[in-house]
Amino acid sequence: MSSSPFDYLDEEPTPRKKLDVTALVWNVLTLLVLAAACIIAVVSLTIFVNPQSGFNLFPPPTMPSLIRSATPTPTPKHVLPPTWTPTPEPTSTTVPTVTASNTPTLTPTELPPTETPQPTATIEAEPTSEEEPTSEVEPTAETEQSFQLQEGSPTYTQNFVHGENEEDRCQWLGVAGILVDINGEPITDSSIVIEIGGVLGEVEINELTVSGMPNGSPYGMGGYEIFLADHPIASTGTLWIQLSTPSAHMPLSEQIYFDTFEGCGMNLILLNFVQSE
Repeated sequence: MSSSPFDYLDEEPTPRKKLDVTALVWNVLTLLVLAAACIIAVVSLTIFVNPQSGFNLFPPPTMPSLIRSATPTPTPKHVLPPTWTPTPEPTSTTVPTVTASNTPTLTPTELPPTETPQPTATIEAEPTSEEEPTSEVEPTAETEQSFQLQEGSPTYTQNFVHGENEEDRCQWLGVAGILVDINGEPITDSSIVIEIGGVLGEVEINELTVSGMPNGSPYGMGGYEIFLADHPIASTGTLWIQLSTPSAHMPLSEQIYFDTFEGCGMNLILLNFVQSE
């Protein structure tokens, strides 16, 4: 039987496939899961690199910073020059005294007009006025300088007062000691000023404190302490220490020069003073 091209005209067209909604939903969900996984990976990496970032809901606590208390020191005073010597202040009491007392007696009426005894009286009185201040001030300056270093000072040791461990105790450099009067008793009041001056490294030093540390002293009764730096620094003869009175700033000792060292085992310099006769 032969076929004809008209035999296929009655065949129905092939129907179009329907959209698979279920497959589409699963594809969309797969894409969302992949996107969420990428986001989670990026956030986790950010938190790992920087725990303090805003993505971290439970950031680690911030470590508190170390607070170092400064040594209380009084207001700096005027530093006396190394070669300071008391000079008498000029007063006008001598001239009126000489003029008032000598003028009536050295101008008699019998003398001729050409004789003038007033210059003679003035010349005799001037040496007296110059000698009086010198005799009063010099003994005072000599008696005020009555403290000297105790035998065995200075002593170099490791800082044992500041810091809880070896590293903290090494981050300190200073001078401390005690003051003892002529009777061997510690001076516990603030009647003496301790001053340290000079140059440490490249820094100019001018530190003051007073005798009798408050709330007791780790160095003993009559102790004092002066902070110099936050680490040991070596120096040779560039720092000095001197005692003086707090009111008139009269020196109670000479300027005593001392050395410092870099080692942590020598960052505390002990300088004890005793009052001499």
